[in-house]
Amino acid sequence: MRKKNYLKILMLAGPLSVILLLLPGFVLRMKAPEENLKSRYSYRDFESAKKCGSCHQGIYEQWSQALMSQAYTHHWDEIEYFDLAVKHSEADPALKEVVDGCNGCHTPVAFMGAREFPPPRPSANSMANESVSCEACHLVQSAQTDPPFNFSYLIRPGMTKFAVREPAVESPAHKIVTNDFYKTTEFCGNCHNEKSPFDVWVKTTQIEWKEGPYAREGVHCQDCHMPRGGPFLNALMTKPYNDARIHLFHGGHDPGKVRGTIELRINPDIREAEPGETVVFTVVLFNQKTGHKFPTGSVEDRIAWLQVEATDAKGKVYHLDVDKKGFEGEEYTISGDYLAYQDMGVPLGIPDFRGVQRDGIPAGNRIFRMPFFDPEGRMTIMQWNTASLGVDYRIGPRETKVETFTFRLPYETASGEMKVRAALNYQLLVKPVADLLKVPDDESEIKLVNEHFTTINVLP
Repeated sequence: MRKKNYLKILMLAGPLSVILLLLPGFVLRMKAPEENLKSRYSYRDFESAKKCGSCHQGIYEQWSQALMSQAYTHHWDEIEYFDLAVKHSEADPALKEVVDGCNGCHTPVAFMGAREFPPPRPSANSMANESVSCEACHLVQSAQTDPPFNFSYLIRPGMTKFAVREPAVESPAHKIVTNDFYKTTEFCGNCHNEKSPFDVWVKTTQIEWKEGPYAREGVHCQDCHMPRGGPFLNALMTKPYNDARIHLFHGGHDPGKVRGTIELRINPDIREAEPGETVVFTVVLFNQKTGHKFPTGSVEDRIAWLQVEATDAKGKVYHLDVDKKGFEGEEYTISGDYLAYQDMGVPLGIPDFRGVQRDGIPAGNRIFRMPFFDPEGRMTIMQWNTASLGVDYRIGPRETKVETFTFRLPYETASGEMKVRAALNYQLLVKPVADLLKVPDDESEIKLVNEHFTTINVLP
C-alpha cells in the first residue's frame, strides 16, 4: 500500500491516527510506550563520554574506537542521514517525524535533548556527536515494548547509573544500581530491531537471535560483541575484574569479526575431464559463528556473495555462474546488469533518476541478501522508504546452504591441473551506491569472509 494512500485512510479514521502514524515507531509498537522521549530533556541533563572517561579510562578508550562512538559522525551515516533521509523528508514532509527518529538510535542524547531537528552536522561538534555514549546505555531502565525496537528504551537522566554488578567500592561521582535488563538481548533490541513507517521489519538482529539456536542455549549478544576479559580496571577507584566486559562492540565493520564467519568448502563431482565435458562443483557454506543471520543489521546496504573461478594450467581464468534453484525472487540473489535504487532521485533532486547498478559485482555470482522495496516496488537502500521485503536469502545461525556450479570445460582449456577457487566476499555498502554518493572507499571495500580450493585434472 502506498504511504500517501495509507495516510488518506487514516485521515478518514480521524486526525489522531495520522498523528500516531507520524510519531516514529509509535503505532508500529505492540503496546504504547510509557514515555515519548523526543526532546523530553535537555543536553545539560547528560554527561559527556569524555567526562565519564576521566574515571573509566580503559572503557572510554575502547568505546572511542568502536562504531558506537561514531554512530552519528561516521561518514556513511552522515551521508545517509543528511543527504538522503533529511532531504527526503524535505521533499515529503510526511517523513519528518520518521527521519527525526533516526537520531533515537544514532545519537540518543540529541534525540532526547535537542529542540530542533535535524541536529547539526558532525562538523559543528555539537553534543549530537556523542553518538551512542555512556549515558545512552547506562541510563536505560527497560524496554517500553515487546519486542523492543525503534528506540524503545526508557531513560531518565540523573545520578543513578545502571550496571550488571554491584560495585566493589562506592562511586564518588554517581550512584550505581544493578539491573538484570542489561543481561538480556532485549537491551540490544531497543535499537537493533527496527520497523519502517510501512510496518515492515527493516532490522531484526535481536529477533533473528531469539528465533535461532543460541537463544535456546543462553548465548547472548553481549557474549560475542562484549566478551569478558581481564584482569581489567573498569574504574580508577575499584579493583580489576577478571570478567570485565570489553566495550569494543566488534561487529560488521571489524574485518576480524567478519573473517571466518562462514565455513566454505568446494568439491567437484569428477576429478578428471576432457575439454567439452561438464563438471559440477558443489559449494557448501555453513554459518558457524553468528547468533543471527549473515549479513544482518543494515541489510538494505550489505551483501555477501559467492564467486567461483577456475584457472587452467596456462593461467587462463574462467568465471563460473551459479546454478539457478528456481525459488521465488531468486533473480535478486544472482548478480547481473540491473539498475536499482531509483527512489534516491527524490532526495538527490534528480527527476526521472534511472538508478545505479544494483550489485556492482561480476554477473552470475550467488548473493546472500534480502532486498528492500519502496512503495513503487523498486529496490531501495532507504529503510525509511521500505514498503515490502523480497526473498530472505541470508545464511541463518548454524544454517548450511549448498550451491552448485555446472561448468562445461571450453575446448581451448589447457591440459593439466585446473585449480578452482570458491570465495565468499562481503561488502557493507554496494559500490555503485557508494560511488554515486561519494562515500569513502572503506565502506564499499571487499572483505574476504572465507575461501577454499579444489582441483581437477584436464585431460589432453
